[in-house]
Amino acid sequence: MRSLALVLSLGIPALAGQPLSYTEGATRLVGYVARPAALKGKAPGVVVIHQWMGLTDHERRVSDDLAKLGYVALAADIYGEGVRPANTGEAGKLAGSFKGDRALYRRRIAAALEALKAQKGVDGGRIAVIGFCFGGTGALEAARAGLPVKGVVSFHGGLDVPEGDAPAPIAAKVLVCHGADDPFVPAKDVAAFQEEMRRSKADYVFVAYAGAVHAFTQKEAGNDNSKGAAYNEAAHRRSWQHMRDFLKEVF
Repeated sequence: MRSLALVLSLGIPALAGQPLSYTEGATRLVGYVARPAALKGKAPGVVVIHQWMGLTDHERRVSDDLAKLGYVALAADIYGEGVRPANTGEAGKLAGSFKGDRALYRRRIAAALEALKAQKGVDGGRIAVIGFCFGGTGALEAARAGLPVKGVVSFHGGLDVPEGDAPAPIAAKVLVCHGADDPFVPAKDVAAFQEEMRRSKADYVFVAYAGAVHAFTQKEAGNDNSKGAAYNEAAHRRSWQHMRDFLKEVF
């Protein structure tokens, strides 16, 4: 009760969803599922992939917001139960291990998709994946892997493809919401990604937000662009609306 009172006193909406346990192989994962308040029939589902610090309240609140739009949302747990970086140094190593093993990353995403499709009221034929930073890379991996999704959305995600990976046809629609001044995604990565999309014959949209750097949707990043990662209210608001329009189209 005390923690709830603190949340209310700070004006932070209380979380409306609930934890969801699922597995990938022998690894136990604990995500967070949010459902529309009045769900009738079946609704589209959205998997939300976290940034490099692991599943946090940021992704939980995004899932709650998606539920308000009429979707069943699952904030996925890519790292595993209880595996959370203590600092950015640990986060970099952990995220890097998955970026270095895309097959494992894709299996964790596929496990989240199966867990979401198993939920009551989810239309398994209408699923999308969205992600932030590290999770934005994951959303693109879902499309590259040909996982059964209608569309993917990357918010300030990494765009690089491991050397040796040949572009394959991409069936899912793709939306990339990118900070125009993101120092962690150089122009060469943007150009290589767009060439990959053309060679994959993907139906993709790439939006760059002026003045935005990395992590522009996350208030926790602060507002100092010189650090390379900072919140940008305009980019956040505009990218969310772009995502809303995109999901309406793919579903």
